[in-house]
Amino acid sequence: MMTDSIYTEIIMYHNKEGHNKHLLDHPSHVERGHNPNCGDDLTLQVEVEAGFIKDASFVGNGCAISTAAMSIMIDLVKGKSVEDANQLVKDYLEMIRGHELSAEALESLEDAQIFASLQKMPARVKCGTLGWHCMRVVLESQDSSESKITLDHNI
Repeated sequence: MMTDSIYTEIIMYHNKEGHNKHLLDHPSHVERGHNPNCGDDLTLQVEVEAGFIKDASFVGNGCAISTAAMSIMIDLVKGKSVEDANQLVKDYLEMIRGHELSAEALESLEDAQIFASLQKMPARVKCGTLGWHCMRVVLESQDSSESKITLDHNI
């Protein structure tokens, strides 16, 4: 599902649809991602319960790439175990860095595969990884037993 044009139908759909853009009632984790260079400012809210991502959403403003990447990521991780979500994040970030993934790992990224072309657009990499870095921080916090609310992540 590779493409030369980053503004694909899938990206525009996720940017405009907004099905993952809302406040959660009871997030256990909140992580703000801010890219001062381009103005992307998105806050990821995640509800982790019993080792699973029960729900997730985001709020804020960003370009089509950052909001679509965040929305696609949320679709991928909802309902997954923290361990499985962590693997998705690792695979995605490796893909963006240009590392070759196994066919199975690439397939598990589903629609997020379209962002593989970002590796050829260094100025857009931060846009496509902002939300994923927020999720990485949330998942890493699962090593401690306490919830993390209102963290700030600048890239």
